[in-house]
Amino acid sequence: MFHLVEIVKHETIEAFVLLLSPYAPHMAEELWFRLGHSESLAYEPFPKTDPAYLKESTSVLPVQINGKTRGTIQVEETCSEEDAFQLASQDEKLSKYLDGKSIKKRIFVPSKILNVILDRGNVKAAVR
Repeated sequence: MFHLVEIVKHETIEAFVLLLSPYAPHMAEELWFRLGHSESLAYEPFPKTDPAYLKESTSVLPVQINGKTRGTIQVEETCSEEDAFQLASQDEKLSKYLDGKSIKKRIFVPSKILNVILDRGNVKAAVR
């Protein structure tokens, strides 16, 4: 059987125990001593945050069809127009508006919006 210390880096476990200490101080102290420290963790500095890990790599992109917002898709920040359109075409809610229709124009603003303008020749008009 593997010990947790063998699988995860020792620094990672120490950081976790320091983060645990405000919520479960007695358990954290016990774990701290079992990690080989002879002094209380109360005297250790709290771990610093790394802003690189806090940055979102995805965003929610609204999708408009003929100027009306029909749904949203989750995209990477580096997503291209073609990738965004492919995701919109595969989305269950949005695909019903795009299937079998010819596209007149696509307007894409990275991380902001995807607007698909359909050709009116393929859109059936309502009978009054």
